[in-house]
Amino acid sequence: MEADLYKHKGMRRALVQHLRQKGIRDERVLAAIDAVPRHFFFEKAFVEQAYQDKAFPIGEGQTISQPYTVAFQTELLRLRPTDKVLEIGTGSGYQCCVLLQITPHVYTIEYNKPLYDKARRFFAKYGLKPHTFHGDGSEGLPQHAPFNKIIVTAGAPIVPRSLLKQLAVGGILVIPVGDENSQKMLRITRVSEDEFEREEFDDFKFVPLLGREGWGSEQ
Repeated sequence: MEADLYKHKGMRRALVQHLRQKGIRDERVLAAIDAVPRHFFFEKAFVEQAYQDKAFPIGEGQTISQPYTVAFQTELLRLRPTDKVLEIGTGSGYQCCVLLQITPHVYTIEYNKPLYDKARRFFAKYGLKPHTFHGDGSEGLPQHAPFNKIIVTAGAPIVPRSLLKQLAVGGILVIPVGDENSQKMLRITRVSEDEFEREEFDDFKFVPLLGREGWGSEQ
């Protein structure tokens, strides 16, 4: 099991300071980033890059998101310790670990089987207990709905209707929507049974959301 050394903690503190300077204000989110050893998700040869504010390839054509992106999306969720959260796109598991620092009620689904298997092994190794699923995240997890918060960590062509349906009243969906080159970050709040409020934020670039309500199957 990897060590989390004083050096790593110092690099994390510097990263948190950097995120503060970039405009992240939610202290819960900053504390979560500070608590998760991001170098655990990297091969030993790349440890120095773990605390740079950059995305990094994790295989299978996927990336571990840039820390600023993780912090930005998590802050938009307005996460509370009692919230039941659905994460679409487990990927490396890093974003999931950040969510788990704030609430234990995390459900995460991954489309890519090798990544899903790798993330499950990671969670087991470190004694973490999110509810993990392999399947089409664009359709959510209707059997476990409703969710107070839903976060999508892949770029979608449209807002999947399945996800809107699975949001509790008062709940928030954070999702990047656009074409394959650039997406606008959206925060959608379910105001009532049939009324949604939509806010637009910065542009980002994510890997594509695959699945029936995403970019279609490429597997």
